[in-house]
Amino acid sequence: MEPFNVENQEHIRLIRCCMCGLEIEPNPANMCVGCLRNHVNITEGIPEQATLYFCRGCERYFQPPSEWIHCALESRELLSLCLKKLKGLNRLKLIDAGFVWTEPHSKRIKVKLVVHGEVMGAILQKEFVVIYTITHQMCDDCHRSEAKDYWKAIVQVRQKAENKKTFYYLEQLILKYKAHENTLGIKPIHGGLDFFYATEANAKKMVDFLVTVLPCKYQHSKKLISHDIHSNVYNYKFTFSVEIVPISKDSVVCLPKKLTQTLAGISPVCLVYRVTNTLHLIDPTSGQVAEVNSTTFWRNPFNAIFNPKQLVEFIVMDIEPIMDKDRKFFPGQGSISNKHVLSDVWLVKASELGINDNTIHTRTHLGHVLKPGDSVLGYNLDESNVNDTNFDKLNKSNVPDVVLVKKYFADKALRKRQRIWKLKRLADEDTGSIDGKDFNEFMDDLEEDPELRKNVNIFKDNTKTIAVDENDANYDCNTPHVTLEEMLDDLTVDDVEMAE
Repeated sequence: MEPFNVENQEHIRLIRCCMCGLEIEPNPANMCVGCLRNHVNITEGIPEQATLYFCRGCERYFQPPSEWIHCALESRELLSLCLKKLKGLNRLKLIDAGFVWTEPHSKRIKVKLVVHGEVMGAILQKEFVVIYTITHQMCDDCHRSEAKDYWKAIVQVRQKAENKKTFYYLEQLILKYKAHENTLGIKPIHGGLDFFYATEANAKKMVDFLVTVLPCKYQHSKKLISHDIHSNVYNYKFTFSVEIVPISKDSVVCLPKKLTQTLAGISPVCLVYRVTNTLHLIDPTSGQVAEVNSTTFWRNPFNAIFNPKQLVEFIVMDIEPIMDKDRKFFPGQGSISNKHVLSDVWLVKASELGINDNTIHTRTHLGHVLKPGDSVLGYNLDESNVNDTNFDKLNKSNVPDVVLVKKYFADKALRKRQRIWKLKRLADEDTGSIDGKDFNEFMDDLEEDPELRKNVNIFKDNTKTIAVDENDANYDCNTPHVTLEEMLDDLTVDDVEMAE
């Protein structure tokens, strides 16, 4: 028997390529990998050019069969949309995919793909580029908007209050959490805001957001537009009427007796020091705090007896903190605020300073921020005519003469000059009857209340310079201000749209 020879065994296993003559292992094509790559195209049937439809009105891309989605340039979402447009890609194994840079205004998107394919037992790899042409097409929502018959549901937001700071706060919440993404249009009307939507589901989602962030209630109604009796199809327009509680921040309210018992015996005369999804109340004479949600409010409604437009400036002559042993406690009393310091304070009206030395004594929860000589804003209950049924039932000996609200910084022009930040708005124009004074007061509240700023996106104002010297005329370190750490960089795009 002939001995085993390795050279003879290898010679038997190798054959020559039918194209180039290179020795290879036997395969069904009798060709080497190089010749297979040259003669067989694994990407045959995959188009190297495709079309993407883009709506210039809402800046969305069309995703078949009927969806329009937002995609940033060179984003994962846009890459996924481009890959779904390629027919025949599913029969190959995709190894890598990425964008090739193109001019943003060229209306072209290039995607480089690396794929693997099996041909007659051999694995081939190929790299190729697909060019996508962006074609403009108006989406259904923008088409209905241009036809002036674009909305199927409307959310009407109203508040029956003199002060409109709540609407500014709501506007910032909508911008922060992007609750207006599906909105077709926003219109300020009748001292409120109207939000237009293409579907009832999107309007209901907006209503759910409003109920979550503010104390409010809503009513739902629908109007029949058309009816096809043959197919039994009804065309409705839906209306959601949302009413925010008519109480704003820094207002004084008089609670019904039944409600004071529910709130652990709090005093009927309270100050609203914050409005979130509930009304945060504090008794300025005892420091007791309570929260009133929308359900409790509409079950026992009450009105504001003083609004921020009635604030009076006082000068602090003397202030003395009240010790815990001097406070009055009773069984079943609610929680006491730890953020405020209860103090006795002696005041003089700023308009009567130097003319009349009648000193007014009251108690306040602002002992942690006031000192003698400070200016403070408050309501003069003793000299005011209050028209409220709940207030008329009170024993006037238990009602404070003055309710202090907040410390006052007199030079508002200086505060406005040193304000190096800004807020974004839902619309360029001002919202209806809300004047610029209310908006400036809202910005003052943001500077004075760090808790309020947590739900607001504050941006740097690049048009104003930052004061680095304390001797600068545009800088006052004693006034409250927003720190640079709390500001966001505003993204501005100055590119100009090119013609096709």
